Amino acid sequence: MAKIFPSIMCVDYKNIVEEIRTLEKIGADHFHFDVMDGHFVPNFTLGPDMLKTIRSITDIPIDLHLMVEKPENYIDLFEPGKDDIVCIHQESTVHLQKVLSSIREKKSKAGVALNPATPIFMIKHVLCDVDIVCIMTVNPGFAGKKLVPETLNKIKELKTLINEKGLNIEIEVDGNVSFENAVKMKEMGADIFVAGTSSIFNREIGIEEAGKIFRNIIG
Repeated sequence: MAKIFPSIMCVDYKNIVEEIRTLEKIGADHFHFDVMDGHFVPNFTLGPDMLKTIRSITDIPIDLHLMVEKPENYIDLFEPGKDDIVCIHQESTVHLQKVLSSIREKKSKAGVALNPATPIFMIKHVLCDVDIVCIMTVNPGFAGKKLVPETLNKIKELKTLINEKGLNIEIEVDGNVSFENAVKMKEMGADIFVAGTSSIFNREIGIEEAGKIFRNIIG
């Protein structure tokens, strides 16, 4: 069954408890938690104190997306648990396999993300060390960016490779996952959908109604 990972970056922080309760109601599977360092991507976002706040509000596990240089230096700050996902970028560390293995040693699920210009073959030899591959469908850093169309073909290419190898890996998509684009991403093989301002955080119709629409779209 397809999964919805609402992006905490898009929550109205003035009403964070209320919005998290609504996201629980629509069946959020994980909360997507973006961490940006101002170097790997041109933005600064959520830190460990904010994550502690989120954990105090909800029991829903975290999809920790580390958009930082040398993520191995930051993982322990966020204290990932056994139901959490820790996703690092292929482009962010020279010791990718080692870091992925260390995540699994903490009993968390290991994820690896690829920026739009990074080809699938760059992670071919670490696929046995990952549980989730995140295809960035926009260039990361800010919400509200437009889809990079060629990334749809990357989803299909990755799905084919996973099936050929007989691996149990889920494909996550992150970036402009709108109602319309989610349909295309699902057709290409996506399993996990990071939902942001272009879908469930549509302020015109509200989170609850947008969540129902999104759930119907991805199945």
